[in-house]
Amino acid sequence: MNTSRTLISDADLRRGRGKLIYRIVLGAMAVAFVLIFLFPLYWMVSGAVKSPVELAQPVPTLIPHSWHPETFVDAWKKLNIGPYLLNTAYYALGGWLLQLTVDVAAAYALSKLRPKFGNVVLGLMLASLMLPASALLVPAYLTVADVPVFGVNLLNTPWALWLPGVANAFNIYVLKRFFDQIPDDLLDAAAIDGAGRFRMLWNVVLPLSRPVLAVVSIFAIIGSWKDFLWPLLVLQDPQTQTFNVALSRLAFTGYVTTNEMFAGLAIVSIPMVIVFMVFQRSILNGLSAGALKG
Repeated sequence: MNTSRTLISDADLRRGRGKLIYRIVLGAMAVAFVLIFLFPLYWMVSGAVKSPVELAQPVPTLIPHSWHPETFVDAWKKLNIGPYLLNTAYYALGGWLLQLTVDVAAAYALSKLRPKFGNVVLGLMLASLMLPASALLVPAYLTVADVPVFGVNLLNTPWALWLPGVANAFNIYVLKRFFDQIPDDLLDAAAIDGAGRFRMLWNVVLPLSRPVLAVVSIFAIIGSWKDFLWPLLVLQDPQTQTFNVALSRLAFTGYVTTNEMFAGLAIVSIPMVIVFMVFQRSILNGLSAGALKG
């Protein structure tokens, strides 16, 4: 017997034209959401292949009157996108590795080691999510500009991006909730076999947590890839900047045209679109992962 609940009951769907109306409304909503999310991408790509004159017209054209795909090649050369892409990939991968290491350790400690004031620590972490990100910019900037105790200036270094994002409260909470679903009997059996705390984490907890680790990893990489405001503050040297900061700097120099800027934005968006298309199933499975079976 199917006991699942939905907004529309099976009886209503079988009554008269209920199923037809339901499908029409559902299809219309799906099309509307697809258009809302895909139209900015279409506008970016179509703007890249338009001529500068057409792009500057007061009345925008939905379909380009003339196509100029060579704009992507010009944008790659004039904007020097390659080095900035490498910088961004380096920052994203380094931040992902550090973030995953710290967040997994914190979640494992809160879930399985259960320290004395673990709930207080978790509550303070979650309380930090209530603060607007803009309120933390000045304290975080002053900290990386002159690290307390050590007196080190981290500006224009990867550590200025990595360290503030290492302890991600949301990721720790998601990981802890998943770790809570892992039966303690498995860890007790590993302890009887002589496994220590670290070995339990490495050989038992992490292999069972691949779905949620994939989700946290994707969120960490995408978050680093698309971040703009914080890199703008701490990466003032053009040689160390990410493509987001570099493109915003070049946009006001008049060195590139508007359609070349659109092309540059389209190029740097491709990696994350590919990541999402390849790992979308992992994202959905990780977010919906619940209790373990068996």
